[in-house]
Amino acid sequence: METISGEVLSIVFYSPDEEFVVARLKSRGEPVPVTIVGNLGRIAPGVELTLSGNWRVHPRFGRQFQVMHFTQNLPATEVGIKKYLSSGLIKGIGPVIAERLLKRFGEDVLFVLDREPERLLEVPGIGEKTLEKIKNSWEEQREIRNIILFLQEHEIAPSFAVKIFKAYGRESLKRLREDPYQLAYDIRGIGFKTADKIALKLGFPEDSPKRVEAAVIYSLFKLSEGGHLFYPRERLIEVVTKVLELGNRDLIEDALASLLEKKRIYIEYLEERSIEAVYLRHFYRWEVEISSRLAHMLLSCSVSQQVNILSLLEKIESQSGIRLSKEQRDAVIGACTNKVFIITGGPGTGKTTIIRFIARLLKEMGATLRLAAPTGRAAKRLSEATFFPASTIHRLLGFGKGGEFQYNEERKLKINCLIIDETSMVDCHLFYNLLRALPISSRLILIGDVNQLPPVGPGNLLRDMIESGCIPMQRLTTIYRQAKESMIVINAHRINQGKFPVRSKRQPPECDFFWVEEEDPARVQRAILQMVCDRIPRVYGLDPVRDVQVLSPMHRGEVGTGELNRLLQERLNPSRPSSPVLRGFRKGDKVIQLSNNYEKEVFNGDMGVIAEIDPEEREAMVDFDGRLVLYDSTDLDEIALAYCISIHKAQGSEYPAVLFPVMLQHYIMLQRNLIYTALTRAKRLAIIFGGRKAMAIGLRNVTKDERFTYLRERIIRAFSSIGC
Repeated sequence: METISGEVLSIVFYSPDEEFVVARLKSRGEPVPVTIVGNLGRIAPGVELTLSGNWRVHPRFGRQFQVMHFTQNLPATEVGIKKYLSSGLIKGIGPVIAERLLKRFGEDVLFVLDREPERLLEVPGIGEKTLEKIKNSWEEQREIRNIILFLQEHEIAPSFAVKIFKAYGRESLKRLREDPYQLAYDIRGIGFKTADKIALKLGFPEDSPKRVEAAVIYSLFKLSEGGHLFYPRERLIEVVTKVLELGNRDLIEDALASLLEKKRIYIEYLEERSIEAVYLRHFYRWEVEISSRLAHMLLSCSVSQQVNILSLLEKIESQSGIRLSKEQRDAVIGACTNKVFIITGGPGTGKTTIIRFIARLLKEMGATLRLAAPTGRAAKRLSEATFFPASTIHRLLGFGKGGEFQYNEERKLKINCLIIDETSMVDCHLFYNLLRALPISSRLILIGDVNQLPPVGPGNLLRDMIESGCIPMQRLTTIYRQAKESMIVINAHRINQGKFPVRSKRQPPECDFFWVEEEDPARVQRAILQMVCDRIPRVYGLDPVRDVQVLSPMHRGEVGTGELNRLLQERLNPSRPSSPVLRGFRKGDKVIQLSNNYEKEVFNGDMGVIAEIDPEEREAMVDFDGRLVLYDSTDLDEIALAYCISIHKAQGSEYPAVLFPVMLQHYIMLQRNLIYTALTRAKRLAIIFGGRKAMAIGLRNVTKDERFTYLRERIIRAFSSIGC
């Protein structure tokens, strides 16, 4: 590796998801500024960096220095100090105040900030309120610098410093020294390897029981990200052995016994499968309680008054001018006569019409009814389709700080009927909390497409409930006349059957589906940009930001979300001299929320547009469907550009136009339900890019999402135990 040093001149690109930075550096020994790239975290113009890494030549952007390690110092020159203070990193200081500070204190300004902050009141424009904001922000930056120094001393990438401070505040260094393994559980992006590296540097032995126990818990959490509620004991030991890079099985067995005694895990022998299942304790509780509550709900008496459902249904049919088919009528009647009922079906099978009839019929029956969905966009779509108010499940349960719900076992929802749409997206954790808050006498109607991707969280709830055979349900199979005219619907069902999509005989703009057979990623990238920015707006009259959504199976690569977001931002919302940039975001950018934030009332997958950017305060205002939410420098990493998003993030949403690549480079992710889910997000236009070989791989792959859950069997047991 080579070493270079110099002053950061500007930030070209910043990805909060990976702390990835592209910046320009005035390097000593180089005649012109150089481009540096790497996971540098939140650096600001003006800071001095010493970098270790390698030179490379990017095919598009030329010579770059790929950073492997770096150290950071505060700027030493007046020019560097001005850039640093003007960057907005210190809240309360922007370009104007930075100029005044330098005029008053010169190069001593950083010393004044650090040792004599009260003297800042000598500067025009700084009052007591602004001073307090500056002091808090400077103290935060000082703590972050201390964490960076600590990490550098132990040869750990300092890009995690901000995340560590955000999680632990001024307790950060203490927590790091006492139990660095906790980082792997508490901080997104820090895995066991990083925490373990810190621990070993601090003197924790390789065979430390704390280390082995941490590896077990961490492995179970990581496996849950793949949807598993438990993992077979023997396979778990193999996973933990690889994580620890130790061959001593006894150490892992001892850790399992210790964790079982501490009630952090639960181990159960599953006779039907001849395996020992190892659960995180709360995952086990979810499965047991979900199955038990479903069984008792079905057996409890309904509060709904007995009415002639058939006559009411005929009345609603007459008023609406719609005559339901037998399949649809069975679904409506089943939902209104069973305490728990499932309706599943693909696109074009009339789910929306059925929900509308169920809601109207239940209202006529005097039900206290609520409608909900997992995401804000799905809830909005549900409300628009049914003409009944709908909310997210989180809002229904009255989320609070820290993720605790206001409605729970002690405080039940005041309803006697609940309709949940897009149930395929609901994981076991959310469903467990929902059942706890629902009165046992209530009616629960679950609607979803079981062939879509399973939830991002652990479990395979909808499929397990259906496969148990214990819960009354109606499967919708008939595609209705209007839907039969849509090639999107036709091809969605073909893909679900493992068949290649077929092309439409219609021409644009009447044609709603295209498959562009192209295997070269560079050509696909150019085609996507041309379609989004030019051809679709011109031919279909759709807004490229509001109406067109690009999806991708992966984050990396030429047609991954990272690169496509960068290119689409540059084309659709280019940088302007008069427009401020904050952490790579610009006013007008389409963004997506990456995690649940209960205080802001925004959740994983919510999409919005940046309405305002304040570089002085280092804040951005995001418009989520008419609701403005403020983000400051500490939580901007919760949002990311959304011109292109992952297919998983698109679940529960629909867009007028959807484009997505199915490429050989995505083979790890390619599976039938992934392609099916992407295609069914489109309402008016869908375009698939990719060759037949990649498509064939995806269509054949139907086992990729196998998840270790025991909910299906637990439901069967629960129903048997109460004589159902």
